[in-house]
Amino acid sequence: MSFSIEEWIPRTEVGRMVKEGAITSIEQIFEQNLPVMEVEIIDVLLPDLKHEVLNINLVQRQTDAGEVSQFQALVVVGNEDGYVGVGIGKAKQVRQAIEKAITDAKLNIVPVRRGCGSWECSCNEPHSVPFKVFGKSGSVEIWLLPAPKGVGLVAGDIAKAVLRLAGIRDVWTRTRGSTQTPVNFAKATYNALKSTYKFKHPMEW
Repeated sequence: MSFSIEEWIPRTEVGRMVKEGAITSIEQIFEQNLPVMEVEIIDVLLPDLKHEVLNINLVQRQTDAGEVSQFQALVVVGNEDGYVGVGIGKAKQVRQAIEKAITDAKLNIVPVRRGCGSWECSCNEPHSVPFKVFGKSGSVEIWLLPAPKGVGLVAGDIAKAVLRLAGIRDVWTRTRGSTQTPVNFAKATYNALKSTYKFKHPMEW
């Protein structure tokens, strides 16, 4: 999807500040806790985002007119360097569902704190999580544990994609619940990464 900043007409104050150049980095958005209501904000500040389709599912719902079928797409976006988002989109066509999911994922972008929290490594490079973090969605629970360099992503395929696009290269995981449910597995992993910006004392884990 091509994007032109000249054609963009911002609808929010944050959008206007981005277009006018008052906000020039995604870090400013999160430092000031500003709401991101327009996907164009992310397109301008994170132009190098990649996306990966995690799951396509056919869902049906009952209406007064009968049964309606739609495709549900689950997508992760990230810059492989500390920012990641997960989104869901529904539409009658697969392509439209994916596009909606990408937009949703961009609006859910969060910063991910990376580091080297493994006592076996201590290289001080941002290749893993800085400390143990926990995420939950539905019945799925996941723990991300710091791992030394070279371990890789010891995780299920869904979690692996979310971690990779967030810029995590080495991590151990522990999971509980129905990890066969792609949406909950992806959201639990996303929630765990999101919590890297919430400080906790090690005694609280």
